[in-house]
Amino acid sequence: MSRYVFLDRDGTLVHDRGYTHRLSDYRLLDGVAEGLSLLQSAGYRLAIVTNQSGIGRGLYTSDDFQDFQALLTRDLAARGVSIGAQYFCPHRPDEGCECRKPQPGLIRRACAELGASPGESWMVGDSETDMQLADRAGLRGGVLVLTGHGVRARGRLRAEVPAAEDLTAAARYILSAEES
Repeated sequence: MSRYVFLDRDGTLVHDRGYTHRLSDYRLLDGVAEGLSLLQSAGYRLAIVTNQSGIGRGLYTSDDFQDFQALLTRDLAARGVSIGAQYFCPHRPDEGCECRKPQPGLIRRACAELGASPGESWMVGDSETDMQLADRAGLRGGVLVLTGHGVRARGRLRAEVPAAEDLTAAARYILSAEES
């Protein structure tokens, strides 16, 4: 079984412009490439898990989403980071699916397909739903990044949920937790 860090996209890896899908809106957040490199160097594999209800709402297409993901993947690859897999939920919140975070469907599917060990894997995201997902999926833990919606989400979470200024700090937290 492999160790993974599952990553939210909007507000965690890239600037969240609200239904982010235009290539012209692409902007990698500070600390992302460095943090992902640290995790990858420590033997973690990386996968993106993201809600993309803009598809279900008709605001953009699955092709628009895939084009944006391809740009993100190419940019990270140019910086020496490999994203091993990407999972997304295209449904609106009112559809009641099992794949929309915080439901554990995306993570369960990813773990089954990737051979990931939930108890040795982590979730990093900027929202309350990302941290709830970590709990519901039985992951080792979740780390809230204070980018995107993270500062606002911090006040709604239990005090023991770790928070990090950016993805580099989140990576350092995960690596220090591995040592203890």
